[in-house]
Amino acid sequence: MRCRLLVAGLAMLSVAGPIACPAGGTPAADSEAPLLFTSFRGNGEDGLHLAWSKDGYTWKPLKNDKPLLRPEVGGGLMRDPQIVQGPDGTFHMVWTTAWNKHGIGYASSKDLVHWSKQKLLDVMKDEPQARNVWAPEIFYDSAGKQFLIFWASTIPGRFPGTEKAGDDGYNHRMYFTRTTDFERLAPAKLFYDPGFNVIDATIVQNGAQFAMFLKDETRQPPAKNLRVATAKAPAGPYGPPSPPITGKYWAEGPTAIKLGEKWFVYFDRYTERRYGLVTSKDLVHWDEESDKVKFPAGHRHGSVLRVNRAILEGLMKP
Repeated sequence: MRCRLLVAGLAMLSVAGPIACPAGGTPAADSEAPLLFTSFRGNGEDGLHLAWSKDGYTWKPLKNDKPLLRPEVGGGLMRDPQIVQGPDGTFHMVWTTAWNKHGIGYASSKDLVHWSKQKLLDVMKDEPQARNVWAPEIFYDSAGKQFLIFWASTIPGRFPGTEKAGDDGYNHRMYFTRTTDFERLAPAKLFYDPGFNVIDATIVQNGAQFAMFLKDETRQPPAKNLRVATAKAPAGPYGPPSPPITGKYWAEGPTAIKLGEKWFVYFDRYTERRYGLVTSKDLVHWDEESDKVKFPAGHRHGSVLRVNRAILEGLMKP
């Protein structure tokens, strides 16, 4: 379901105004719908944090920057939280639960306030040698009417010749599964191998094209940067990665959204303990705008999405 706000713009946003659609509505096509950003603090020990914005540049914490959901499964972490809204309005969240375990965390919600029981999805159960499952994300494939879940894993010996390029023996590639209900998962398959150590993939649709932003995790210069690959379908196959779209600093955890005529790609400049932004009108030429964004202290990488006004009002209640 698509919905539109009854107000003229977000500059007039208040928690007492009229609501144009129910809390389950999906506002993806509404250019005035509020923006939410998921994140974690530290290593993810305390759980899910949320921030909101009117313009995509200035982000304010919700709930006084206290965690809205605490980790209960896996290794006790809630890193890399990513939320997408399905076609029925339900929000689905996945996250990294541990440094070296097979499972990912999963929970769902209708309002981002009340959550289902958390569960561990063992997405790599058929790959017992896999060292880890990092930074899972979800993309809804509307043509296939199913969700894609994808993540980075290292399987020792799987990609010989590139093992020494990463940290501590990690040599990641992207893997994925398909599901319609987050209960039955298809066997994990290789999703993307760019020929180097890769993590932190995220996917957006740009017309008939699908763009995957990813982190080059190799240490050799140019290293620890973000790139983009494209495909004609969300499950690929994706073409070769672009040259780096970020500058001469280490970047990770990209998330992307189109605001007006520009694509915004946010990311964690983690060694500098700050957040970054690059923008583009064509996904080819990029402008550095890191100095224009303001985030809550300690904000770590998650995902950006639009929500309808009723959802934001619920999150603003004491």
